[in-house]
Amino acid sequence: MITIDLTMLIQIVNMLLLIVILNAVLYKPIRSILEERQKKITGLDESIDKFKKNAGLRLEEFEQKIKDARGKAKKEYDAARAAALAASNEKLAGIRKEVDAAKSGQLAEIEKQFAAAQSALKGQIEGFASEMASKVLGRTL
Repeated sequence: MITIDLTMLIQIVNMLLLIVILNAVLYKPIRSILEERQKKITGLDESIDKFKKNAGLRLEEFEQKIKDARGKAKKEYDAARAAALAASNEKLAGIRKEVDAAKSGQLAEIEKQFAAAQSALKGQIEGFASEMASKVLGRTL
């Protein structure tokens, strides 16, 4: 049987005091840590989205440069061909050799530019990936 006396009142006060102390010492710091962690995760998500957008923009820029280089090479090739066709039959063999040499040189230069652009972008992608990984993990790799 339950008797209402002074010990019950002491136990009620003890429980209320325990709730207040636990709230101040345990629950509030845990909640603030969880809120900070959520803010960091949100910030990292925004950074990841930003890096993905940058990578997409750089890829588009890279593709545009390739397209421009192909257009330029085609224009130069067409101009050289028109000049070669306009020349007389006596100079035709010599002009074809010069055009072929110029074409191969230009294609080699375009391939060099392509390789340089590709390696530059690959190097930047690794940097972005490393930076994203370090931000996600919260430490450097």
